[in-house]
Order: sequence, then C-alpha cells, then structure tokens
Amino acid sequence: MKRSLIIDCFPESAERYLSTHAIVAIDVIRATTTATTALALGRRVLPARTTDEASIIAATLSHPLLAGELGGNTPYGFDLTNSPAQIASRTDVERPMVLVSSSGTQLILTAAECPGVYLACLRNYAAVAAYVGRRHSQVAIIGAGTRGQFRREDQIGCALVAERLLAAGYEPENQQTLQYVARWTSMSADARLEAIRGGRSADYLRRSGQDEDLEFVLAHVDDLETVPALVDLELRDQSVRPAAMMSAGQESLPGGTRLE
Repeated sequence: MKRSLIIDCFPESAERYLSTHAIVAIDVIRATTTATTALALGRRVLPARTTDEASIIAATLSHPLLAGELGGNTPYGFDLTNSPAQIASRTDVERPMVLVSSSGTQLILTAAECPGVYLACLRNYAAVAAYVGRRHSQVAIIGAGTRGQFRREDQIGCALVAERLLAAGYEPENQQTLQYVARWTSMSADARLEAIRGGRSADYLRRSGQDEDLEFVLAHVDDLETVPALVDLELRDQSVRPAAMMSAGQESLPGGTRLE
C-alpha cells in the first residue's frame, strides 16, 4: 500500500483528514511540549478546549492540576500556565493535569475522530515518527499555529517528523511539504535552535518573563521515547505496552485498532 504524508497548519485543518489520515499534532511552544513532558513523568494528561470544559473534566478527577493559557494569559483559577518547565519541576505527579491552550489543545481535540492522534515536539519527534511509521499509511503532520501564523518552531517540528517518515518510504502529498522539509532539515541542529530563538514565539516568552520555557524547549531535543496518543479523550503513552497486552502478544491503537 502506498504510504504518504502531508504537512499542514492550524486546528481547523484537521477536519480535512478525519476519515483518512492519522494526525501528528505539533505545538512546540508550548502545548505539546508541556503535555509530553507531563506524560513522560507519569502524570495523567487530559486536554480541553475551553476553561469551562476544563472545569467539567476536573470535577471528575481527584485533586486535579489545571494548567494552560488562553490568549497568552493564565485563566483565572488555574494552578499554572502552559509551562513545560514548571511541569518538569513539580513532584506532585499523582495529580492528573487538565490542559487548555489557545491552539494546541484545539488541534488535538479537533482531530479526535481521526484514525490516530499523536503529539510531537522537539523532545520526542523521532519516537513519534517511528511509532506512526509502523502503524499508519497516511499521516498529516499539523502545526497548531499561533495568531494565524505557522510559527517557525512548529514548521521545524513538522519537518523533523516528516524527514523521518520520508526516509522510511513515505511519499509527500504536495510540493509544499517537501519545501518545509528541505528548508529546515538542510540546517544544522544548532541553526534550527537559533532560528527558534529568533522567532516571534520566543520573543513573546522573553517579553512576558517566561524565558525558562524557551530555554527548556531549546535544551531538550530528541531526549524522550514518549509517544502521546489521544485515547478516549485522554493522552496515553504508547511507547510502553501494557503488561496484559504484551502477554497476549497484541497492542491496541487509538480508535480500537489492534495489531497482531
């Protein structure tokens, strides 16, 4: 079967692929980095579209942690902003996190009906590409976007995942996908990080006194095997097979698909 991939942007774009493609959602600064970091530490993570939805989800949980931002601001009553650095420093990993963001969680939940929904960032792009590449023939790698722009850090994240899939034999579905890959993978790793440092998202973090998140993102590249997947509206790490499934020689995928 022919395998193909496409790079796209913005939450609403996910609707184009609901019946055909697995989606890799990328919001490097900061939602998918925050969610991946939390999941890697053993914390439950549940995305929400709005603060009201987050409150409804939180009411079903024991001692939940409300994290996120809308329009760059921490919502009233939330415990912390959408901060991977703050999540990484917390020790209360037994508290499930409900996460809201302006673009990232919108993208994740818009894609919920796709054959598979996965989260990638700079920390886990290689692991996600390897996992998705073994399981799906059509993949849409979608940047969340910020204020109507396909920010450079998300372009880079998309290009890094796409590069791995192209090397595994996938074909690009359009020329623009190849252009994104060529632009960012022709640079050295250090040059890509400097490009992120010089971007608008990085500038916002500096101006708003959130430099620690910028430095966290830049300091953690390809250091996790965590593969967050949206399963029953909760993010679950697919990188470790549950003991019961291992004993049965099977693995469940989002949407109920099983691999033998």
